[in-house]
Amino acid sequence: MSNTPHFDYMIIGNGLAGLQLALKLTEDRFFTNKSIALIDPSNKSTNDKTWSFWEKEPSIWNSIVFKSWNHAFVITNEKQIDLNLKPYKYKTVRSIDFYNYAKEKLSQSKNIHFIIEEVLSTQEDSKVLITTANNTYSAAHVFDSRIPELFHINSKENISIIQHFKGWVIKTDKNTFNENSLIMMDYRLKDGEKTTFTYVLPFTKTEALIEFTYFTDECVSENLYDNYIKKYIKDYLKIDEYDIIETEMGQIPMTNFSFEQFNTKHMTKIGTGGGWVKGSTGYSFKHTEKKVSLLVANLKRGKLPSNGLFKKRFKFYDKVFLKVLKDENHKGEWIFQQFYRKNSVQTMFRFLDEESSFFEELKIMYSLFSWSFIKAFFKTL
Repeated sequence: MSNTPHFDYMIIGNGLAGLQLALKLTEDRFFTNKSIALIDPSNKSTNDKTWSFWEKEPSIWNSIVFKSWNHAFVITNEKQIDLNLKPYKYKTVRSIDFYNYAKEKLSQSKNIHFIIEEVLSTQEDSKVLITTANNTYSAAHVFDSRIPELFHINSKENISIIQHFKGWVIKTDKNTFNENSLIMMDYRLKDGEKTTFTYVLPFTKTEALIEFTYFTDECVSENLYDNYIKKYIKDYLKIDEYDIIETEMGQIPMTNFSFEQFNTKHMTKIGTGGGWVKGSTGYSFKHTEKKVSLLVANLKRGKLPSNGLFKKRFKFYDKVFLKVLKDENHKGEWIFQQFYRKNSVQTMFRFLDEESSFFEELKIMYSLFSWSFIKAFFKTL
């Protein structure tokens, strides 16, 4: 008789996708008698990132929303675009608040098991064997958030760029920020001909996250981010005295790589490793929530969990957008200026949420009508 611990479901990675999936499973009585393990080398006890998203209605995340806004700006070298977001609210969640919320909720479920170990390998047969340095586990189905090695090996065969960034949370002694408006993108400070922008989330009148972001092929040294953040604070925000109270760094793949090719009968890729990040923007929080809901519905219907998770036309739009940024990286400022100058922010949010009508999508495509997009369109067909 085998001593290998067995679970109905094992989730590899306690990040955004893994924890959202576990929460969704434990909320549904259909899975009450299913044993569910979450395995990760970290106990998720630090604030390592910030997630932002928009919503019309209150949601289950309201209790952990750190700050929300009804107004935003997109600033280019040509103009400042004011965005009244209503009926949407732009919301920010700190990762530590999300982790604590998820762990507290999940700890109340008797069928949840947390394992603090690193997965070294998986082997699939009639079930999946999961191997760590010290143990072997088995599961009827595994949900794996790790990015496939093949993505890094063959990424040049696909259209891929990296959204990479560093942010400082700063605190000033006097009232400095308009806490009612965020700066979604400010393109005035540039690193040469690359697509770069600054992102400002004012949490209070004296505290804000200032983040410098690239959409490029390669990452840069950490001190380069710091130099641009310092310059933005001094030259654009006109702040001389402040304290840095927190920092964050990150890299998000923006790609049309086919992560779904790694889904099998007993293993489903999720999160960044499953291609759940929006290829053209890097947004993930609400996309993850939607894909988790579809995945759980598939499980209940006896279908493959990965069935129907992606909409082909939006993957095509993302591919065209990525092709332009890949071939003509300096076009980023112009693209986002056209997006928000010629379309309402509500239309853009529906489009980025993949909830827009085909007519709205045609209008958005027309707003980007240029030789660059014509070339990219035919190259991606």
